[in-house]
Amino acid sequence: MTRYTDIAIIGGGLAGSIAAGMLGRAGIPAVLVDPHPVYPPDFRIEKISGAEQIARFRRTGGADLALRRATLASENWIARFGYVLDKAPVHQYGIVYDALVAAVREEVPGAVARIVAKAVAINPSEDRQSVTLSNGEILSARLVVLANGLNVGLRHMLGITRRITSPAHSISVGFDLVPIGRPTFPFPAMTYFQERASSRVPYVTLFPIGDRMRANLFAYREVDDPWLRAVRHDPVKMLQAALPGLKRITGDYAVTGEVKVRPADLIINSGYRMPGVVLVGDAFCTTCPVTGTGSDKVFTDVERLCNVHIPRWLATDGMSEGKIAAFYDDPVKTACDAWSLDKAWRFREVSIGTGPYWLAQRWARFAVSLGRGVRHRLESAGLQAGSRSPEERSDIRGLTKSS
Repeated sequence: MTRYTDIAIIGGGLAGSIAAGMLGRAGIPAVLVDPHPVYPPDFRIEKISGAEQIARFRRTGGADLALRRATLASENWIARFGYVLDKAPVHQYGIVYDALVAAVREEVPGAVARIVAKAVAINPSEDRQSVTLSNGEILSARLVVLANGLNVGLRHMLGITRRITSPAHSISVGFDLVPIGRPTFPFPAMTYFQERASSRVPYVTLFPIGDRMRANLFAYREVDDPWLRAVRHDPVKMLQAALPGLKRITGDYAVTGEVKVRPADLIINSGYRMPGVVLVGDAFCTTCPVTGTGSDKVFTDVERLCNVHIPRWLATDGMSEGKIAAFYDDPVKTACDAWSLDKAWRFREVSIGTGPYWLAQRWARFAVSLGRGVRHRLESAGLQAGSRSPEERSDIRGLTKSS
């Protein structure tokens, strides 16, 4: 049996599900192919934060339900050496990856067909693409969007090769943190930065998801480093060893639930410029979770593809390599890719680099955080003073004069 459509989306994670929603809302015939009717738990994106990242998400048109289901923290404490440097106003949303994908999928219009299967083969051409599915069905599409993340089988079949530019560039560790001897932690959310470069732990970020305080700890370690086994076995001990001043702010704490560990390689592909097939998100290239830019890349890739390029491509016959190249050369996309990659390397160097330059960079960052904290405290004090009644301000002036 052959099913005809304009767009076949392979992969129903965040990138593929956003693409399906955008195309469906635009009235473009599309089919979403993924082996999971309900996306399984996966330790990936757990937080969306920052005005620009949220704006990028909103430009896809699929952010509203996901952000309503996420847990908002409107203030994030910045701390180091056991002291709070800043209490920064933020818009930060905590949500586990499978819940994020589920919310995005709910906003995919019913006109977009969903097939629970795997794509096992793709035969591209300059006209229509043939996709063979594991259930025996054949899809005939004008364009195939590969949004299947780190799964490499289809890319290898298409002659796309990948190169690991930095194996185990970083390690992400996720777990739940609970206070001991008190009902809650004193902060709504907190980012606690490294105390010494030799720990190879740049920071831990603590943020709420529902009624839980979630911790994402990042490290620059090799995949066979005994530290990884130790952090799985006794995360509290390893966290206290890496960031001893953290307990000064949190008080006693314990780790509950499963400790999840995920290494991240930096990978780039070659040979991906071909007719009829386009790669988005991690399928195109990976980034480093430490910098939090992975979701920026997904949102940017899919927004540019679905809002700009696909409508243009469908307006004329064929799906040549020249058409596809316009997406890969899109200046908004290429700028986001370059920015994300630069941050991946620079954050690693500033965290573990040795020598006077990198030491100066770390202290400069400390000074910037401290300066922002002073500014926020002064602004807060000004707002509080402005909210006082005339009588209160008069009393304060009188007390000041008498002293």
